[in-house]
Amino acid sequence: MLDIQKIRADFPILSQKVNGKPLVYFDNGATSQKPQVVIDAIAKYYQEINANIHRGVHTLSQLATDAYEISRGKVKNHINAKYAHEVLFTSGTTFGINLVANGFASILKPGDEVIVSSLEHHSNIVPWQMLCEKTGATLKVIPMDENGELIIAEYDKLLSPKTKIVTVNHISNALGIINPIKYIIDKAHEVGSAVLIDGAQAVPHLKPDVQALDCDFYAFSGHKMCGPTGTGILYGKEVWLNKLPPYQGGGEMIKEVTFEKTTYADLPHKFEAGTPHIAGGIVLGTAIDYMNEIGFENIQKQELELLEYATKRLSEIDDIRIYGTSENKTSVISFNIDGIHPYDIGTIIDKLGIAVRTGHHCAQPIMNFFCIPGTIRASFSFYNTKEEIDALVEAVKKAQMMLS
Repeated sequence: MLDIQKIRADFPILSQKVNGKPLVYFDNGATSQKPQVVIDAIAKYYQEINANIHRGVHTLSQLATDAYEISRGKVKNHINAKYAHEVLFTSGTTFGINLVANGFASILKPGDEVIVSSLEHHSNIVPWQMLCEKTGATLKVIPMDENGELIIAEYDKLLSPKTKIVTVNHISNALGIINPIKYIIDKAHEVGSAVLIDGAQAVPHLKPDVQALDCDFYAFSGHKMCGPTGTGILYGKEVWLNKLPPYQGGGEMIKEVTFEKTTYADLPHKFEAGTPHIAGGIVLGTAIDYMNEIGFENIQKQELELLEYATKRLSEIDDIRIYGTSENKTSVISFNIDGIHPYDIGTIIDKLGIAVRTGHHCAQPIMNFFCIPGTIRASFSFYNTKEEIDALVEAVKKAQMMLS
């Protein structure tokens, strides 16, 4: 069993008050809070080894480079990539997806097809729309059902030799649904398609094994798993990263530059132009270490208990509707109260110190499917408690009474 109070003591922000009330932070789907060890590691970099990397022969540059590449190795081991050079540092999931979409502009031709799902975040829709507009390819969409699950039989029908890339999220940010990505990947490979998995909402809750999944690309953000903002990872199979052209030009991604011709650096540097977020990349490794010390099995057990308890308690509220009712989901609950706009609920419970997300959660197609303007989303992390869920329930009841 996790010592939740000991873990909560690792997170300074959790001890503060908001609007005179103890903070209850249930917006972990947007970003997680940071433990003191991560905060300290950021300061340590700037205090002790601040220097640019890969370019200097002086001691600080070597120390910073070593720390940065050690962190890359930690990510490689964490996701079980085959090679460290298959791990690219990015600014986040959005950057990683755009990098791949930009690369596929050199591969797709009119008549080719790209498949996304109905459950995607805008960051995994818009880049592919832009790509299709640029190349003449066609965007196909896997539909969803009333439970928030993808209709896999329809996915099977969409696949064809024209399918060049399938791109779906591992876990829905709006509903918490865990998608059957192994099946999706295997079926896509049967028709020769590449697969990109948006893992932004998965990595806070589980350890993806990219070799076991056999995905071609896996993108995620560091700030959702206790790391700094502005950090992320794009995993890509070596064969695919060698096929794709660089996303940006500049320093670090070159081997040789003349006015007549430029040759590009080997992986991973081919895709890492310019000075990166060095401190962020290093400290992402610190965050991964922290979460592994807690243990992802322990994290999953704690979060499942929170999900079950919150579902039971929230279901006691009159006129509530929960969206995303699949049994295969993680610690996210999206809900509405009949006749009340989600923004109004969110505003009132904020006055009681409770942070939730309201709106369409950058997943407007999901909201359109349910014919609603948005939802109230409570997303839990391993440092949350059942007592905080009780506070949420009482706050929602109070808001409902005030607004009815």
